[in-house]
Amino acid sequence: MVVLENTPSAVLVVAVGVLVSVGVYLLLERSLTRVLLGFVLVGNGVNLTLLLAGGRAGSAPIIGTAPDGEPMSDPLAQAMILTSIVIALALSAFVLAMAYRSFQLGGHDEVADDVEDRRIARLAAANAPAYTDLDAEGSDQTLDEEAAEVHDDVEAGGQPDGSGEGGAR
Repeated sequence: MVVLENTPSAVLVVAVGVLVSVGVYLLLERSLTRVLLGFVLVGNGVNLTLLLAGGRAGSAPIIGTAPDGEPMSDPLAQAMILTSIVIALALSAFVLAMAYRSFQLGGHDEVADDVEDRRIARLAAANAPAYTDLDAEGSDQTLDEEAAEVHDDVEAGGQPDGSGEGGAR
């Protein structure tokens, strides 16, 4: 009887960690192109995790075809990877279509702030303690007010330096 060791390679475990962590980081970005890359990386990390969970390769998972004592491959891991590939492909196509449509309508693929999110952010800023900006010369504005002005300038298509001139990003 042959006993195979089921411990995964440390390189593959590190690869899973890197793929998933970089993918999650990209998912948190505002650009739909980066979100798409995040979905692809997380999908590949999950596929590699499922491959590692399936154990070492063996003979074909058909009863009666394996030689005596040789273990068979786990078909469940293979089926789950195939399903994960199909789901990742469909999700990638959907996000790619959203990014393309967003680029057609707005000239960029960044997700805009929601009106409700802005209202909650302003309410939180109004209730937060104000810190004065000691570095600004001749300015008696608080940091919160200056940050709100910079945010509004950027949302209006201007430059964050307050020049108000619109430009291509």
